[in-house]
Amino acid sequence: MFARIYRPSKTAMQSGKAKSKAWLMEFSAETARRIDPLMGWTGADDMASGQVRLWFETSDEAAAFARKHSIPYRVDAERVAQMKPRAYSDNFSFQRRKPWTH
Repeated sequence: MFARIYRPSKTAMQSGKAKSKAWLMEFSAETARRIDPLMGWTGADDMASGQVRLWFETSDEAAAFARKHSIPYRVDAERVAQMKPRAYSDNFSFQRRKPWTH
């Protein structure tokens, strides 16, 4: 059971930043997923791979938890996107590189 510790990015479906400030520990799958022959659903024998997700305030707390329980882990560096704020009126600016059309 290998753990991955990372800070998830914000969802693309909403403008809010909920659940993007905490660190998440997820476990990798130990067995391959299989398709149930009767219903066609995808399943696995390993419960920790897709169902156990642990949230922590900091990456150090998550790493300490993994060390305490002898779980091998990897901490992924936090990726920060740099975006400059824009206004709706920038679409109609005279300094725009391409003309705005419908």
